[in-house]
Amino acid sequence: MQKIQLFNVAPSLPEELEFLETLSYNMWWCWNTHAIELLRRIDPVLWKKSLHNPFLFFNKMPQDRLEALAKDKGFMTHYRQVEKSFQKQVLQDHDEHYNDCIAYFSLEYGIHESLRLYSGGLGVLAGDHLKSASDMNVPVVAVGLFYRCGYFQQYLNQEGWQQEACVENEIHHMPMKKALDSDGNQVQVEVPMPDDTLMADVWRVDVGRVPLFLLNTNVVENSDEYKNICTHLYDSDRQIRLRQELLLGIGGFKALLALGYDPPICHMNEGHAAFISLARIDHLVKDKQIPVAEAQEMVARSAIFTTHTPVPAGNESFSLDLVKPHLDALQKKMEMHTDEVISWGQEPGGKSQKNEIGMTILALRMSRFANGVSKLHGNVSRDMWAHLWPERPKDEIPINHITNGIHVGSWLSTDNAILYDRYIGLEWRSKAADKDMLERVDNITDDELWRAHELGRSRLVRAARESGERQLKARNSSREEVDQIKTVLNQGILTIGFARRFATYKRATLLLRDRERLKRLLSNEKMPVQMVFAGKAHPADDVGKGFIKEIIEFARHPETRHRIIFLENYDIQIARALVQGVDVWLNTPRRPQEASGTSGMKATINGALHLSILDGWWEEGYSPECGWAIGSGEDYTNTEYQDTVEAQALYNLLENEVVPRFYNRPDGDIPSEWITMMKESIKMSLKGFTSNRMVGEYDEMMYKPAMDENWTLWENDRAKTKELVKQHKRLNTLWKHVSLTNPTTNRDISNLHTGDKFEVSTTVQLGELKPEEVDIEVYYGPVSGANKITKSHSQKMTMAEDKGNGTYLFRQEITCETTGRFGMTTRATPSGKDWRNIIPGFITWSNGN
Repeated sequence: MQKIQLFNVAPSLPEELEFLETLSYNMWWCWNTHAIELLRRIDPVLWKKSLHNPFLFFNKMPQDRLEALAKDKGFMTHYRQVEKSFQKQVLQDHDEHYNDCIAYFSLEYGIHESLRLYSGGLGVLAGDHLKSASDMNVPVVAVGLFYRCGYFQQYLNQEGWQQEACVENEIHHMPMKKALDSDGNQVQVEVPMPDDTLMADVWRVDVGRVPLFLLNTNVVENSDEYKNICTHLYDSDRQIRLRQELLLGIGGFKALLALGYDPPICHMNEGHAAFISLARIDHLVKDKQIPVAEAQEMVARSAIFTTHTPVPAGNESFSLDLVKPHLDALQKKMEMHTDEVISWGQEPGGKSQKNEIGMTILALRMSRFANGVSKLHGNVSRDMWAHLWPERPKDEIPINHITNGIHVGSWLSTDNAILYDRYIGLEWRSKAADKDMLERVDNITDDELWRAHELGRSRLVRAARESGERQLKARNSSREEVDQIKTVLNQGILTIGFARRFATYKRATLLLRDRERLKRLLSNEKMPVQMVFAGKAHPADDVGKGFIKEIIEFARHPETRHRIIFLENYDIQIARALVQGVDVWLNTPRRPQEASGTSGMKATINGALHLSILDGWWEEGYSPECGWAIGSGEDYTNTEYQDTVEAQALYNLLENEVVPRFYNRPDGDIPSEWITMMKESIKMSLKGFTSNRMVGEYDEMMYKPAMDENWTLWENDRAKTKELVKQHKRLNTLWKHVSLTNPTTNRDISNLHTGDKFEVSTTVQLGELKPEEVDIEVYYGPVSGANKITKSHSQKMTMAEDKGNGTYLFRQEITCETTGRFGMTTRATPSGKDWRNIIPGFITWSNGN
């Protein structure tokens, strides 16, 4: 075989247009309306054919067109405006934060359709996180993997069954540059494996101010087996999946070090990144000569973990037969012990099965800051993981919540953006939740808002027809079928969107339970309805594929074929058209299995109305002024009964409220009541569900406290860290000797009134621990029918007497401030806040209760 050398040839940009190369290499352009319009202006037809990829676009661009643009005064004025915005929003006040950054690790990133490194909501959420971090100048540095094929490309066969295809990503057609070390060489990292060493080179993608570093295993040093580790996102092969996660956590952190970064804070976006803790400990021990015990304390106290999974089965785990040889290989090169790491990923006290390691457990154990992604999901997560803190009340389980949000600039239609600029003010993007800004939404005229919305629906109909035509031609369908698809949907009809991962719990076919009733809705002559579906099922999920097939078959009926379409290969481009064009966004998850959901937020920011089960973010966002709730947040044990009840509730809402309100137009062709709800929907989204709000909460609730904690641990030659290690050893040894007697009171508490006071006393045996090392508290609050304390309160007790031999009497006065039935007990915990998040924790209740 001939050995060939590869080289690339691209058009020569005139000197006047050199900024276009800079713009192409920074994903900032994809959320800046003026930058997008600048690229489209060069050649609208070629821009569309190039799939909105600047590299494909300029590679196909005739040289004479570029020369002509350099002499076009109107274009050059537009060009300089975009360049000025780039200077201000990306380069101004921007430094590389090598030693004070937040390292963000995620297995997928959804930034734009031209950068296919995502599968769905988790990746798009990560992409929006980076965009807002850039907008807000939060010093985030991101790490992920480069997938040769990314997630699969979906197409449907003649029967409507999902097929999967691998379409390779071409690095040289993507905004990726080699990540260089201080000597100008591309960084390459090694990760020990059981039978060899895995090599990966590192590439850089700039997302505004935020650098995203991607590890690529398709390098000549690797065997074919190792080259294929990063072929597919979410590979179903368990060994490949494990190796991806080892590469992300360990290789990813090594890459940052090689690039000159030394991040004090690390944020794990899902448990996939949990192995990063091993690399951080190794770095502190080897590179900074920190003792292992100190390193473990420092790493855990400066780590943040976000869980996105609301059901136990969805949390990643690996069998010990698979993971142990890989940890043994790491042990030979790193400061770690296989058995200890395995114990970190298992339930405390030997309660879990010993044949697997849980990535969520590992991440929780190695993070002192943890959160779910909506208020409801925070509650679900605390319930799900309460067994890791067996003595702690559920409302004190240290898993917080930060509700997801969406990056407005990436999802808002151009027409709506112009209206918001005009009526809300040019600063609304950075002050979206400001009360005065929100009130100005009402100033948008009904006519202008409706016309902008109708343009979005018109574009969606056109895009859906084009997509459907491509699908049919690819399947060699008949000319009659191709001609029919050109008339599917209607630009003036109520349009409902349903697009998401076709997982079973999302119940994509709930609306099909009563097909005759649905047909009547779709074909109503006076008030017709149409639906656009999109979404992928996991390649191994035949149930999800069956849902898609059901929809396709239903859409082929003569009565429905003009009213329903399923769009193949759901991606960010299709999602953008949907959320900017539908009137109603439908969401039917099985509560409480939707951790958050963000697609509905993208639709409501554009004025769509949300129709959903009260799950995920909608439990916080819902009000009758801006959308509809299917049910009242009920939980069911019988899923068949649940589906029947909620399907009927959905039909009733559509027939009696949604459809009539859309078509209620007594004053002409504008539905005034509907538009009033649209404005409330926009205000709701701007106020509570943007990624700027989300990243701001991460900064205030997670990043800054973790950064402060980290600096404290390093101060005075790590004095606090050393004390924590010493105290941890004491607590591990001595806590088992702590006990409390049942509390007593100085008066009868069976019949009290508001304002009454009583004193609580308890005798505590501390053994060799000192009173100042322990907090003794009265724990009290209202009780449920089962006499369980619900909304708990605690007050620290005061030592009243030293009785000798490690025994002490503690007292505290309690004031009755509200009426009701209450419960009370006492407990002991280590003093202060340093030990609250430790798994399984140190806590002893009176008489062991």
